[in-house]
Amino acid sequence: MSDLRYTAKPASRTEIPRPRRGEGQWALGYAEPLNKNEQSKKDDDPLNVRSRIEHIYSKRGFASIDPADLRGRFRWLGLYTQRAPGFDGGKTAMLEEDELDDEFFMMRVRSDGQLLSPAAVRTLGTIGQEFARDTADVTDRENLQFHWIRIEDVPEIWRRLESVGLTTLEACGDSPRPFLGSPVAGIAADEIIDGSSALAEIKRRALGNPAYSNLPRKFKTALTGHPSHDVAPEVNDVAFVGSVHPEFGPGFDVWVGGGLSTNPMLAQKLGVWIPLDEVPDVWEGVASIFRDYGYRRLRSRARLKFLVADWGVDKFREVLEQEYLDRPLLRCESPASPVGHRDHIGVHDQHDGLKYVGVAPVAGRVSGTLLVSLADALEEFGVSGARFTPYQKIVLIGVDPAVLDGLLDRLDQIGLSGRPSAWRRNTMACTGIEFCKLAIVDTKNRARDLVTELERRFPDLDTPITVNVNGCPNACARTQVADIGLKGQLVLNAEGEQVEGFQVHLGGATGLGANFGRKLRAHKVTSAGLDDYITAVVTSYLEDRGDGESFADWVQRADEALLRGDRLLEAVS
Repeated sequence: MSDLRYTAKPASRTEIPRPRRGEGQWALGYAEPLNKNEQSKKDDDPLNVRSRIEHIYSKRGFASIDPADLRGRFRWLGLYTQRAPGFDGGKTAMLEEDELDDEFFMMRVRSDGQLLSPAAVRTLGTIGQEFARDTADVTDRENLQFHWIRIEDVPEIWRRLESVGLTTLEACGDSPRPFLGSPVAGIAADEIIDGSSALAEIKRRALGNPAYSNLPRKFKTALTGHPSHDVAPEVNDVAFVGSVHPEFGPGFDVWVGGGLSTNPMLAQKLGVWIPLDEVPDVWEGVASIFRDYGYRRLRSRARLKFLVADWGVDKFREVLEQEYLDRPLLRCESPASPVGHRDHIGVHDQHDGLKYVGVAPVAGRVSGTLLVSLADALEEFGVSGARFTPYQKIVLIGVDPAVLDGLLDRLDQIGLSGRPSAWRRNTMACTGIEFCKLAIVDTKNRARDLVTELERRFPDLDTPITVNVNGCPNACARTQVADIGLKGQLVLNAEGEQVEGFQVHLGGATGLGANFGRKLRAHKVTSAGLDDYITAVVTSYLEDRGDGESFADWVQRADEALLRGDRLLEAVS
């Protein structure tokens, strides 16, 4: 496939399902924009905004920025205005977006599964120190996010990032969002196939290409050849998952239509086998279906998952094969889903005799200073580099066993434990009200305090229990697929006052038994009462579980009174 600008698609040779009313699908003739977002993209390709940032806005300051660029096209360059201070969660849905705007930006740097050299880690750290008030967060899309960025500093930040092979291009917007790659690609002793070359080729074809810069909405990609399925393929728009064909050997299955937010759906498996060198072509085919047939009328239905759900997986595969690839895909049973950790925390063997070490910042929160300290450690101990993970963690690649103990001690000293508690290892949190204009409650600080308290109350927890803390319904921290998923909202406390709190999802999972858990009717927990609530539920689980029974499995059978945390086990026996 080529890197040419999108042109009208020829008449289809395949019968295409038509909705009862027009949904803004380009390939069905609906070319006129049906909402302000589509109109803005038609008015000007968002990729063009870089030039205005470099030559106008960075020189004239925040007040010079065109509102259509500020709240729209800037996202294609990884920039969002951050939340202005002083607005509580009750104001999130009441005020217009411009009223919540601060004159500073969140900047998202994509890593796309690539190995970050010590120099790249140091560059990220010094950017945080010099331009972002020492902020930095590792996200569950393998990004690094900075805050407090001034528009005047953006060109210099881009220059530094690009000098070490990093970019913010299309880190946000209706575009190919940052790609998830296996953090242990090419080095894990138990890897099925290394997909790094395919992911790099997808990035080469996709980023900055006008053929893919105007999609109906965000488009999330994941690729892994590791048997743990360590990139959460179930909740991505398209995922390539390592598979072994009985005759042709290692390759990839394709999963499509996953996503969370307010209408969660698990990806559907095409049940095919494709070789490594054909992965980029299939990615372009899936992305092009989304571009051509995706729903553009309503933003709330503009994700690929709605198209896949309406068409069905067989029709989707048929259109992909006949209209975009011009060849059938080889059928193959989809790989079995795994059970167990996907985060690579701790010390593990590489295939070359070296080790890799997964470390756990608390809920992804790091800092520029911490990243500089990490770069110092990488250089001192001769570590090849680092990768971010889809679980807000960091994996250090290429560790000589002879220096392992010294490295682990140094990591503990700087606050990046390779031997974390079960709670620190298994807690994630989105940005929250501190910086995000969509958030209703605090998340990062609340998650940190929660981890500290649960470590005190359950210091020897012997089983993983994941806790995902989200500041609004959009599920950026994958609320619905956690053992304990917390969706931020305002709730009433015992005195009838409106305070920060959470709706609770219990028993969600990816992998084998993937599901969205139990959402207890009308059950909400105040943020202040969260420690005691989780303590009550976990205590009941530990007393009531069967041999080898996971928290998610227990939730499916547990008495609702135990799940609400109202009574401990002895009270309902």
